[in-house]
Amino acid sequence: MYTILIVDDEPDIRNLIKETLTQKGYQCIIAVNGMDAYEKLKKNSMDLIITDIMMPLLDGFNLVREIRKDNNIPVIFLSARDENMDKILGLGLGADDYLVKPISMEELAARTEALLRRIKIYDTNQSYKTPIIEGCYTLDEEKRLLLIGGEEIPLIAKEYKLMAYFMKNPNRTLTKKQLYNAVWEDEYCFDDNTITATLSRLRSKVETNTRKCIHTVRGLGYKFSVKDYDC
Repeated sequence: MYTILIVDDEPDIRNLIKETLTQKGYQCIIAVNGMDAYEKLKKNSMDLIITDIMMPLLDGFNLVREIRKDNNIPVIFLSARDENMDKILGLGLGADDYLVKPISMEELAARTEALLRRIKIYDTNQSYKTPIIEGCYTLDEEKRLLLIGGEEIPLIAKEYKLMAYFMKNPNRTLTKKQLYNAVWEDEYCFDDNTITATLSRLRSKVETNTRKCIHTVRGLGYKFSVKDYDC
């Protein structure tokens, strides 16, 4: 049974989410704000977090900032603010999804199920694969690691999947739609901002001023290309 942490300072909303997901067979733990959630995460093993953003003591953005220092647990943001910059910030911090209130409980349950299903498939269907090496970049799928010049680069789930797709398709121009379908596996709700935020975060981790690997192909998409001398 999956355990989900529900974080919201509004009792009616968090209780409705808990009731909905409990009926779907999930175990739910309630937190009334970000600080409460952070303390519960220290004491309990969670499979997914559903969190509001605007909360007292510790808001959702700062909660995820703290979580992402050492934990890749999937996160779904809930927010009353339908602003692109908020979505970009949330996804940029490492959230896996962003829903705007008022939310449909059925949609939230469906997105929760889809996210947990993808994680389960990844965890149970791994088989040994030879590391992919492109220049100084090494993708070790067995250990789910990215190494640059032998140094491990910490990536969260979506960043890793995006980098893996690039490295499996070197020197090939990939559109944003192709990247979205490969990483999020959710063609019907393609979101340009999601790609932009995750790609920007990935670039900040795998590139430097003198070492580039993800190149923009104007009007078409992006291409992973690296030469030994680039490293």
